[in-house]
Amino acid sequence: MRVSTRGDYASRALLCLALHREEAPTSVREIAERTALPQPYLEQILLALKGAGLVRSKRGVGGGYVLDRDPADIRLSEIVRAVDGPITAGDFGEPHTDGACDHEGQCVLLSIWSAAGSHMRHFLDSYSLADIASMARGESAWPP
Repeated sequence: MRVSTRGDYASRALLCLALHREEAPTSVREIAERTALPQPYLEQILLALKGAGLVRSKRGVGGGYVLDRDPADIRLSEIVRAVDGPITAGDFGEPHTDGACDHEGQCVLLSIWSAAGSHMRHFLDSYSLADIASMARGESAWPP
């Protein structure tokens, strides 16, 4: 399983906003400079994050992006889902669960892939943006 480039960039952008939360709205240019992300791609990602209700924008002089919710209420899984869609190990369909699998036992594999996606969702749900910002500041331990 891989987190896409979009998922990684979205996470970096929101981490940047969380780390600079007490400041004025942050422009796309500033986020791009701080994170070393390409600005045109970042603009698209921020629009998706805005549509998901994770950020809001302010237009005009002094405008830019801010988090729409407290960082403690934003889960890493939400960020990834906002730009990549559902978190799964693949798009394989649902297994037969009544023992009626007639495809060389493939339903067992489908069940395993489903469980793997569930584990990944649960793992990403366990980190809030506030947790990650605290780790980035050196205030708490990094994940094992």
